[in-house]
Amino acid sequence: MTEKTEQPLLELGWREWVALPQLGIPALKCKVDTGARSSALHAFSVEEFNKDGARWVRFGLHPRQHDNEQVIWCEAPVSDVRQVTDSGGHTTERYFITTELQIGTQVFPISMSLTNRDTMLFRMLLGREAMKGRFSVNPAVSYRQGKKPLD
Repeated sequence: MTEKTEQPLLELGWREWVALPQLGIPALKCKVDTGARSSALHAFSVEEFNKDGARWVRFGLHPRQHDNEQVIWCEAPVSDVRQVTDSGGHTTERYFITTELQIGTQVFPISMSLTNRDTMLFRMLLGREAMKGRFSVNPAVSYRQGKKPLD
């Protein structure tokens, strides 16, 4: 009989640097939010279009906090459209995409909604669905998985 040995969960701080390589985003400051079920990415000028018979979205993203000048334009297939209730209790319909997330040495697919986060401090929220079985969170620390990569 063999014993099942579980890998220890990697620890995240309350904020981490992430990359979204399939979207061309090399570094993005992300708030780790165990109170949010799903993850959310800042997006503006979201436009749906058809590509090879599938639903896609094109959107802009301001990757740096407090900087609306730099823009990265992204395209991704739509994985879902559903109602999301934000922390203020407001429900909106949002596009969801699935893309690769890199955090530290880990790279894995993540589902996230697109929403305008211009008034929020962080351009991305990492929700508990994405963290489940992979990470634990220590709210007393930041950037446990490494500092921002050099530009």
